[in-house]
Amino acid sequence: MSQENLYDKLQEFLGKLQGNYNVLEEQINIDVQMEYFESSKEIKNSVDAVDTLNTSDNLFSESVSIEDKKLLLVQLASIGKVEAFRTLEKYNNNPDPELKDWSTLAMQESRMHLESSFLDENQVFISTGLGGKGKKLRYFIVFLAKDEVILDDFQRRIVEKEVGYIFQKNDSEIEETTSAGSFIIMKALIPIPVAIQEILEEAIAECNQYGNFLQTNFIITNVKELTFEEIQNIITAQRSDEENNMLL
Repeated sequence: MSQENLYDKLQEFLGKLQGNYNVLEEQINIDVQMEYFESSKEIKNSVDAVDTLNTSDNLFSESVSIEDKKLLLVQLASIGKVEAFRTLEKYNNNPDPELKDWSTLAMQESRMHLESSFLDENQVFISTGLGGKGKKLRYFIVFLAKDEVILDDFQRRIVEKEVGYIFQKNDSEIEETTSAGSFIIMKALIPIPVAIQEILEEAIAECNQYGNFLQTNFIITNVKELTFEEIQNIITAQRSDEENNMLL
């Protein structure tokens, strides 16, 4: 695994934080998030708080376009006012279907600004494609059988038991497990400070005491859930590179 991966950079960044951080719990497509934050960045220094609050009822009007509402959501989120947050909260309870994710991001940003003001400390907003819970991020993890052998029931139970035990020791939790032929998929919540590579390597080592059936390579991402086809494509592409674990 490259030491220049995004997880390492996140760990380094959080170690330097002088304040608190908030994890976006919802699973929101990364492209939507990027579009939102680009829009927020563009309007940050040009928002008129009074004018924005005066036009906030436009969010609830059917005659206002989706694009205009997107801009208004970003404007309300950026001004750091309690009235703006309450408006966003109200809208988020029944948003236009096309703006559900956009509304969630706006409300989260507004909350962050308010907390920074009230607590007089920096608040950092952490969002990934798979979301999280509390101070934990959600990861999509794939354990791979050696030589692409189909895993039997005993081996699958071993993986679930040993990984579950190692995760529990590290304040992590498995949300879902799926078996698919020669690999096992898990969705898990892992605290940000935890060294993910180390606990996965430890879990694989424990599993391999019962027959040495797992590869030391694994796939892990917090960008999105991978399809079986995408997993197989990664396995095929990385087949010749047995030395590096695959971290997306």
